Amino acid sequence: MPLSVHTNEAALIALQNLNKVGTDLAQVQSRISTGLAINSAKDNAAVWAIAQGQRADIGSLSAVKMSLDRATSIADVASTAGSTVSDLLVQMKEKVVAAQDPSLDTASRTALDSDFKSILRQVGQVVSNAAFDGANMLDGSVSQIKFIANANATGFITLSSQNLSLGGGIINVPSTASLSTVTLATAVLAQLTTSISNTNQALGALGSQAKQISGHSTFVSQLTDQLTAGVGNLVDADLAKESARLQALQVQQQLGAQALSIANQAPQVILQLFK
Repeated sequence: MPLSVHTNEAALIALQNLNKVGTDLAQVQSRISTGLAINSAKDNAAVWAIAQGQRADIGSLSAVKMSLDRATSIADVASTAGSTVSDLLVQMKEKVVAAQDPSLDTASRTALDSDFKSILRQVGQVVSNAAFDGANMLDGSVSQIKFIANANATGFITLSSQNLSLGGGIINVPSTASLSTVTLATAVLAQLTTSISNTNQALGALGSQAKQISGHSTFVSQLTDQLTAGVGNLVDADLAKESARLQALQVQQQLGAQALSIANQAPQVILQLFK
């Protein structure tokens, strides 16, 4: 290698190596500070694009989970209210059967009729208050509600209503029912027997739909976890590996600086040639 005051090839090589070590060191420091091996498209455009697509799906599944959680709450409120209505119908049957006793005096029958009507009012109150977030599945105000089931919002889970209003079809007993006579009590008994059977079937259908919603919600949660883990596999940095690399690069940086310093002193040898 010729000696020259204009060109110091050794210094240029040392400087290039030092700059490369500095670039690698900055990359390692970025990975350590962010925890990501691929933090932007310039790190690895293909992998970054895949990860971003998966992150979009994860965000969409979060919206799906919110929709399913709302469906679960609506179904739970409806199921709880429906169970209460079923219990009230059982109480009503006791009053109706007792009212068919022809030996009852007027005072006793009036008391039974009063208790029966009080339970009727309770049924109406329970049904009218069985709402969550403005949705009531028991009063006949809606026929069904659809909830998002997938990340593309192309699939839905349906929760069908069950109209438990008095005289609404499932419960045949009208709100004006009375036990003031044996004849009326006999008619109410027939209506009530059918209503209890219908109510149990309706609650069974509601429970099946609630179970489906709960199962799908669990699946969505698990799918979200798996997608999150998949993104991590693509872009997360191995911090143990990066820590070891950081120490190695720091040593290389110090050695590179020393090598550049030595190379920069080489032209001074030329001065000795002219003494």
